[in-house]
Amino acid sequence: MPRVIIYSSFVLLLLLAVPPAIVAKIRSTPSEGRPIHIVQDMDYQSKFKTQTPNPLFADDRAMRQPVPGAVARGEVFDDPHFHEGTLDDGSWASEFPARIDVDLEFVERGKQRFGIYCAVCHGDAGYGDGIVNERAMTLMANADGPLQGTAWVQPKSVHAPEVAAQPVGQIFHSISKGIRNMAGYEAQIATEDRWAIVAYVRALQLSQNAPAGLRAEATR
Repeated sequence: MPRVIIYSSFVLLLLLAVPPAIVAKIRSTPSEGRPIHIVQDMDYQSKFKTQTPNPLFADDRAMRQPVPGAVARGEVFDDPHFHEGTLDDGSWASEFPARIDVDLEFVERGKQRFGIYCAVCHGDAGYGDGIVNERAMTLMANADGPLQGTAWVQPKSVHAPEVAAQPVGQIFHSISKGIRNMAGYEAQIATEDRWAIVAYVRALQLSQNAPAGLRAEATR
């Protein structure tokens, strides 16, 4: 074979190795430039932030509303008594939902959940004297610097007359959705466990405000 062909083939092989080397170099070197996308897919498209207009839709809203009647799989809240603490007429439920069996085990479950989520603010006995309140009161008593001028609202006692008079559905709703300065715990506590907390709150209220006759009978 003539030497010119051998040399030419060798040079051609070297030239063919140049593009892969360039590609490898580019891919391994950080760059501030935007990458080149031959197939765009959905890498580059319009972005609309929350509460901004979007002319693509007839209502000009970027935030789309749920499809009417659509519910998440496994989340059909067709029992307002169980899920909201209300009856069909919208009034607060005065009894526990029929699907719940309020027995000692259920109340013990509520005591456990109360100790995890509620006692830190409301206290073990529900008087609003939990460790968070104690810490806040100490800070307020010695407030200076960034804390000066701030205020602390003590958590509500579950034994307060206005709370003790509430139907169980209203207490359940307050635990779920929150009330005043208290945030709701719907996302953190399962529905049945929130009812268990209500049962334990009722047990706390009864233990601290039992009629004299009932207390005398309990001591026999």
